[in-house]
Amino acid sequence: MPVYLLNQHPVFPPPESASPEGIVAVGGSPSPERLIAAYSRGIFPWPHEGMPLLWFSPDPRFVIDLATVKVERSLRKSIRRSPFEIRADTAFVRVMESCAAIPRAGQQGTWITRDMINGYTELHKRGIAHSIEAWLGTELVGGLYGISLVSMFCGESMFATASDASKIAVVTLFGNLKKWAFSFVDCQVYTGHLARFGAEEWDRSLFLYELQRAIRVPTRRGLWQLELGPIEALERLLVRNT
Repeated sequence: MPVYLLNQHPVFPPPESASPEGIVAVGGSPSPERLIAAYSRGIFPWPHEGMPLLWFSPDPRFVIDLATVKVERSLRKSIRRSPFEIRADTAFVRVMESCAAIPRAGQQGTWITRDMINGYTELHKRGIAHSIEAWLGTELVGGLYGISLVSMFCGESMFATASDASKIAVVTLFGNLKKWAFSFVDCQVYTGHLARFGAEEWDRSLFLYELQRAIRVPTRRGLWQLELGPIEALERLLVRNT
């Protein structure tokens, strides 16, 4: 199956044209304009060592519906006694660099390259990419980053150097997203960690349909100020939509 080779223009073929592995296009750089064009079409970059930049739209897609988030009982207890302060957008580059540096089982190196950090940092400056951070005093001990696009949040990566730090940041993010009327979180591909929050696999066609519905809502731009702390966010998530 032929794969589209990108040129200097931020233009992508239809995501439905992806290879069986989910590859839509090859080449280009993660410039802000290209990243926005990609995410708007349900496509994301995933660097692989020794290869030109690969752009994916996998089928199925791993997604969290914010109306049905699950929080395990043990994590609920941890949140209620948490020593962490959860902030947004106060250390975006540090979060990305920490995600790149954290050792991961079965993985050598990182897909978060310097080009990726530069591209997403520019999106952060434009109020589109965001970080959610767990702080213990003056120490950054966990967090995650991603893209806010229309009523969808695209989660990219997370890290933690203290127990449950990233999980509590995730719950705080999800609760605030639900308050702000976001629809879903794009987790891209399966991970057991996110499956425990209730993420499920959607057919690509369903994901693209829901993305088109989400596009009707303006993107929440600018630096974020969290309106709910961890406990309030948890309580928001535990209230099911009726």
